[in-house]
Amino acid sequence: MSESDSTKISEIIRIIKNRKHTARWWPGSPEEILIGAVLTQQTRWANVAMALDRLKERDMCSIKALYEAPDALIEEVIRPAGFYQVKTRRIKALAQLIINNFGNVETMQENSIVRLREALLGVKGIGAETADSILCFGLGKPSFVIDRYTEQICSCGGILRKGNSLKGLVEEVLPLQVALYQEVHGRFVEYAKEYCGRKRCKECEIGTLNE
Repeated sequence: MSESDSTKISEIIRIIKNRKHTARWWPGSPEEILIGAVLTQQTRWANVAMALDRLKERDMCSIKALYEAPDALIEEVIRPAGFYQVKTRRIKALAQLIINNFGNVETMQENSIVRLREALLGVKGIGAETADSILCFGLGKPSFVIDRYTEQICSCGGILRKGNSLKGLVEEVLPLQVALYQEVHGRFVEYAKEYCGRKRCKECEIGTLNE
């Protein structure tokens, strides 16, 4: 009989947490993280950092500033992040959601995860990964982020769940702590870069869980 998914995910988390590297993720203010969560879609972090720096230079790295700024100006400033026209529309839609429904990011944080996640997923271009990144890293809510790295690692460990099903599994085994959710997500990303990205499958301990 194979191990249960709960046992496997607990073992996977143990393995990735035992790595020597330090998981780092998205420094910055809540508003900067919210904006960065959209900018980081389909691009490298270095490009996102460049776009964020350009926003800061023009005093535009805030939800209010982006809500008020013309689309053409935002497109020009965030161009290094790629897909700048699409991302401008998404950033504007996110800013409109926050201003029109919550007032600002501070009052937004006072709402429940359920309400916030539903509202975020209602914004065109914001899927589960982006919504949960905003919740967990930007708003300090315990909502675990599932990305392709997490799905890939778990698949190698014999867990075939995806998306919300995998999210629910991880949240079942982890204590309800925002800092822990952030750390574990960061460790999934760093582990995937160290092993999956370099095709070091034979050296990966997680693969043995599926034997």
